[in-house]
Amino acid sequence: MLTVDNYLDNHYIHRSNWLRAAVLGANDGILSISSMAVGVAAATDTREPIVLATLAGLVAGALSMAAGEYVSVSSQTDTERADIQREEREIAEMPEEELRILAAIYEQRGLKKETALQVATELMEVDPLGAHIRDELGINEISKANPLQAALASGASFSVGGILPMLVTLFAPVSGMEYYLYACSILFLTLLGIMSARTGGSHMGKAIARITIWGTLAMGLTALVGHLFGVNV
Repeated sequence: MLTVDNYLDNHYIHRSNWLRAAVLGANDGILSISSMAVGVAAATDTREPIVLATLAGLVAGALSMAAGEYVSVSSQTDTERADIQREEREIAEMPEEELRILAAIYEQRGLKKETALQVATELMEVDPLGAHIRDELGINEISKANPLQAALASGASFSVGGILPMLVTLFAPVSGMEYYLYACSILFLTLLGIMSARTGGSHMGKAIARITIWGTLAMGLTALVGHLFGVNV
């Protein structure tokens, strides 16, 4: 039997929170570690400095991504909580004004004035705070921030993405290492773009094009820095 929850779960938007954090983390992991490795590889002809740089970048980057995402999303959560508390006070202190606000919102969405007032009245009788949180503040279970989930998704996905170019630094020939890193990283980024597009239901070609263009720019500029300031370690 198809329920409302089952129907809603079929939509891609329900994946937006964790998918955004996971794709951002994996993309950043691949691109950051690859760019770092390319820069070091362009500056030295030995493997050890390249591997050491990628390992340090992997650990620091994963922790930084997790911490940054947690702090960022926590700030969003604090703002949401403050707005909800304010709305709760306003409903208690001036319920008639809040009813008019809710009715005006529904009227702006296309309902007739009488219908909008009736809908607002019925919702205010059942769950006034929930109605205002959802329709006035625009906060719902889909968009509601989850700091811990976002932090874990970002940190873990950065680690998974960063391990891929690190494997290249361990096994690819040192001679021409930057070219192996570039080719493999573009391949990894392309696969990530395909996976994220399929999971999120977006256009696959655009996702791949964005990743390829920005990945090439990042690694190309880093390699240029390595060549300009390169020394034999």
